[in-house]
Amino acid sequence: MWKYNGAERPPFADEPGPGQESVWDYPRPPILVTCSQEIEVLHQGVSLARTVAALRVLETASPPTYYLPAKDVDWTLLSRTQDSSFCEWKGVATYWALAENPAAGPVGWSYESPSERFAQIDGYVSFYPGRIACYVDGERVAAQPGGFYGGWVTSTIVGPIKGKPGTGHW
Repeated sequence: MWKYNGAERPPFADEPGPGQESVWDYPRPPILVTCSQEIEVLHQGVSLARTVAALRVLETASPPTYYLPAKDVDWTLLSRTQDSSFCEWKGVATYWALAENPAAGPVGWSYESPSERFAQIDGYVSFYPGRIACYVDGERVAAQPGGFYGGWVTSTIVGPIKGKPGTGHW
């Protein structure tokens, strides 16, 4: 178990059951871990990506973010946008929209030159489960609350989770 700011999980955190993880046991700064679960991303029944070689970013108070290797993504279905943002941990993000409707906005992002700590996600892409259908071992993923973050909420995660009003200081 990782420690929240060097201590046990806070008293308001939900207790994980068998086979569950508490987002309050994830570290800060975040870490990158391998994942052998089957990850699939679909748009209107068409597979954009499918892998059993994803990487998960784990960070205190947030659900995992899954990054899929480029070789397992159908890039013909995606279009690079002009958008970018900066993450204090990973660096500058590039955003991806559906090629059929790029004006609808980004459905995913990647890091072309991530920080040294996250060099392993170079060439990987993650997707917003609130904007596109994402699955972990066949379970449809819910979006992390708030719209800003891209965490993947499954039945194996307990919180409370950062993103709801009043959680910005977490």
